[in-house]
Amino acid sequence: MKEVETTNKFLPYEKFKTYGPDCMSDAELLAIMLRTGTKDMSALELAEAILQKSRSLKPGLLGLNDLSLKELMSIKGVGEVKAVKLKALFELSVRISSTTASADVEKFNQPNDIADHYMEKLRHKKTENVCVMFLDSKCRLICEKTLSTGSVNMSLISPRDIFIEALKNEAVYLILIHNHPSGDPAPSKDDIKLTKIIHKYGLEIGIKLLDHIVIGDNTYFSFNTEHLM
Repeated sequence: MKEVETTNKFLPYEKFKTYGPDCMSDAELLAIMLRTGTKDMSALELAEAILQKSRSLKPGLLGLNDLSLKELMSIKGVGEVKAVKLKALFELSVRISSTTASADVEKFNQPNDIADHYMEKLRHKKTENVCVMFLDSKCRLICEKTLSTGSVNMSLISPRDIFIEALKNEAVYLILIHNHPSGDPAPSKDDIKLTKIIHKYGLEIGIKLLDHIVIGDNTYFSFNTEHLM
């Protein structure tokens, strides 16, 4: 990417129209979304302040999605409207990434495809989220459901509720997915216990658990690959 220096003649919006997005810095692109700054700072300076805040959490742009509304609004010049717009922008980027990762996947029977589908959606979460994919006989996605969000005790997840939903959707296979906010995808004792229970019940009623994927920070753990099913 070749960046062109921003001058008064070429403010971010004008620079984008003249040179295109490839020549823009992260701060300049963010400044376009902000549109305005304050009486004391330009939109570009405000964008740089936001990026500085995000980089205190994670390198590069990774910290942007971790910034809460409250943290964004603690930055001088960012009010509620700008904070909400930015959170909406960050969420869209996560959804685009997730959609792109799974756009060419016809069958969800490979751990890396499943992990790619959920990685950007879950890796930034500060609390545990438990999801289930319901698949047909050809491992094509019928639907997906979030079972729980927040501080999750995996031992309290109900296999009964999972299989009621599976029967309702005429699923043949299940895939369990959850994230570890610590970034370490190594399964806990509760993770292992729940997986074995769901796998056992599934075999008894003819709805097989194909895998349980634990999402970490840009890494994942597959129960199937590690022979823990």
